[in-house]
Amino acid sequence: MADSAASELWLVRHGETAWSRLWRHTSVTDLELTETGRRQAAALRPLLGGVPFDRVWSSPRLRARQTAELAGFAPQVDEDLVEWDYGRYEGITTVEIRRTVPEWTVWTHPVPDGESAAQVGERIDRVVGRARELGGRTLVFGHGHALRVLAARWVGLPVREGRIFHLDTGTCSVLGEDRGSPVVLRWNVRDRSAD
Repeated sequence: MADSAASELWLVRHGETAWSRLWRHTSVTDLELTETGRRQAAALRPLLGGVPFDRVWSSPRLRARQTAELAGFAPQVDEDLVEWDYGRYEGITTVEIRRTVPEWTVWTHPVPDGESAAQVGERIDRVVGRARELGGRTLVFGHGHALRVLAARWVGLPVREGRIFHLDTGTCSVLGEDRGSPVVLRWNVRDRSAD
């Protein structure tokens, strides 16, 4: 059981969008949730509703803010929670990218005109630092790759190790501490009936 005084960081990946359904890389394109995404967001209410959060932050992107609102929250926008900037790969799938860059992943290869892993790590480290400094329970609404980086950085792993944290749309995950060590308490939880 986690220490009740320990910091917790609750992560919610936004609900489904038209592009996430098709596995298209989406960073700066501001898409709304699909009907499935809206159901996923609303289904988060029972998971989050009774939890006393000290603060709620969200990426400024519409899909994250809509998810927060449908889940019952009015978050403070935090620019550091935006998705990894995919540059020229915006709107393109990994399969399409690999036609010209075999074995490409965001974790291992450059993103032309986008963010480097170091840049993403720098801003996500600021989120981790603020959450730890403030203590208590922080809820964040964000995006797949950025939240996976956040999980990696929380437990002290390099940015590239975010690859090991698969994260579906409309899910809730919890990072915390166990006897002073950062841990993953829950991962990728959701009500599957919302799909």
